[in-house]
Amino acid sequence: MPLFKSHSKGRAAFAVPRTLPPKTPFDIFENHLPLAPVQMELYYALREAVPVIDAAIFKLVRLTGEFRVECSEPESEKRLAAFIENVPVGGGRRGLHAFMDSYFEQLLTCGTAVGEIVTGADGKAAALYNASLKGLELRPGESFTEPQVYVYDGFEARPVPYPELVLISALNPLPGEFTGNSILKGLPFVSNILLRIFSAVGANWERMGNLRFAVTYKPQNDVLDRAYAKDRATQIAKEWGEAMRAQGPPKDFVAVGDVQIKVIGADNQALDSTVPVRQILEQIVAKLGLPPFMLGLSWSATERMSSQQADALTSELEAYRRVLTPVIARICNVFLRHEGLPGRAKTVWEDITLQDKLELSRAGYYEAQTEKLKNGFERRDNAE
Repeated sequence: MPLFKSHSKGRAAFAVPRTLPPKTPFDIFENHLPLAPVQMELYYALREAVPVIDAAIFKLVRLTGEFRVECSEPESEKRLAAFIENVPVGGGRRGLHAFMDSYFEQLLTCGTAVGEIVTGADGKAAALYNASLKGLELRPGESFTEPQVYVYDGFEARPVPYPELVLISALNPLPGEFTGNSILKGLPFVSNILLRIFSAVGANWERMGNLRFAVTYKPQNDVLDRAYAKDRATQIAKEWGEAMRAQGPPKDFVAVGDVQIKVIGADNQALDSTVPVRQILEQIVAKLGLPPFMLGLSWSATERMSSQQADALTSELEAYRRVLTPVIARICNVFLRHEGLPGRAKTVWEDITLQDKLELSRAGYYEAQTEKLKNGFERRDNAE
């Protein structure tokens, strides 16, 4: 397990902690905050079952935007830029941006994200690792603001030996809690109803989409017809089956007597799922905080993002940035400190542009005209 261990050869960058077992069988249940693995599995299953939710999380990750890191010292900024671009993050990926994408995705899904700055044999920052929340536990540490991370090794919980290299973020935690709340909190109930509707629609199409027929043979009142009713029914079933299984051009079915053929379920009208599905999707979209058309839900022919929606979404993305900024700064400052470089890292985010480029250009043109007229009036007043 790579978490909290060195991947390099030679001396280990971390000493594997060897803690003693609990004094009593009940000590393990005291003062701990488990990361609720069952609930997290539910959230990941929810993303897989409802594609709209999965798409919304990835869009939020991308809409948060790009960032760059500045440093007061030119040499430190140059070394730091090389680290940000080339640091290994697992999965064949490189770069701090790739690490933060996975970190933010975990934060949105689980409400809590955990990462690690992995050092090499020389004790310097060598890689970044997105930790799985399975097998992790948070307990109150020496400070009430910082939890202590424990890793389960079998039935034994061992504290992380170097907590300063562990990255923890919580999304909208409750007062007094270290763990955050997932953006999907509250969606399992309505999503369960949505999945039931989809399941029922699929079952109905499986039953009625592939037509099934009821062939009914009614014998006449004469004695001869009643005596051979079973044989005639068997013959009709055989001929009907061959007609349905025939390949190529349709095969005619000919029968003698009172034979009726009806489509099974043709008299029953399927329930219209448009209104309940839209009501449920409205609840899901409201929780995710994205405009419907961004998720492929075109409920209006002329639907587009209004300035009010853009402002609300921008505020939402700015709130996410405030959660991620300390993590970026901590990684960069640890790198500078391990390398012995002066200066402090500062995270600078790119501007969020959600409106059309044409609208932004027109707004800039109007602002420039206003400024030009204002300067002209000021010069005229000064001349007078």
